[in-house]
Amino acid sequence: MFHTEPEPCRARAEQVAEGILRIVASNPGKMTYHGTNSYIIDTPDGRFILDPGPAEDSAHFEAIVENLGGNPAGILVSHHHSDHFGAVPGLRERTGLPVYVSRAFPDDAFQPDGFLEDGQRIAGLTVLHTPGHASDHLCFARLDGVLFTGDHVMSWNSSIVSPPDGNMRDYCDQLQRLIDRDDRICLPGHGPVLQDPRPYIERLLANRMRRETQILKHLLNTSDTVQNIAASVYKKSDPHIVMAAERNVVAHLQKLLSESRVAQEEGIWRVN
Repeated sequence: MFHTEPEPCRARAEQVAEGILRIVASNPGKMTYHGTNSYIIDTPDGRFILDPGPAEDSAHFEAIVENLGGNPAGILVSHHHSDHFGAVPGLRERTGLPVYVSRAFPDDAFQPDGFLEDGQRIAGLTVLHTPGHASDHLCFARLDGVLFTGDHVMSWNSSIVSPPDGNMRDYCDQLQRLIDRDDRICLPGHGPVLQDPRPYIERLLANRMRRETQILKHLLNTSDTVQNIAASVYKKSDPHIVMAAERNVVAHLQKLLSESRVAQEEGIWRVN
């Protein structure tokens, strides 16, 4: 169900929709695919950059500065994770541009220039607070059906939901919120453009529900630890993927706990 693309050219802007450039950071990995997508967006107020990417990629940083052109207006942040936010302090220092983050942004060490609320409009974009992958996660919707989805919906893979900042119940609720919308394309934080996104997002949500069912089935057979549940449900051997699977299982269990469907004592989980 996931989408692939050839490795992109680094430090080069590519038009992915009308008035939108994508520059892919050089931070490929098991959790980032080819790297973080940074988007330069033409707006009525000037050019905005969404998610400048990691701090350590100087070529990516310079490509952003170059492509902001003569009318830069601001910096938008989908969420606080370093592969999206890392370059923000340096870019603000370099350009003097204001930085806008979610009202739920958790980093007390950084003082943004503005906080964004669900439903607010900025530069022709509607702010959608979509917690789940991260408590401060934002999507941004353009009136023509373009939705910037950050890590909430990625085209190349499903998202990690890692408590305590990640919340599976919120994540599933916000997937349903996007399903109920009528967006034409999604521009994710990692991976290629996602056309006709509703069926894809429906499959993402169905996959979460399938995992939940598998976890409950396992617990109906035996009370168990997170590690054993993850090994049974995900059947992965790569240490990085195993860790991600265990975090997802924790998130599912906490969702089920909030619904009074499971209980746990001293690290052993059981069905209520």
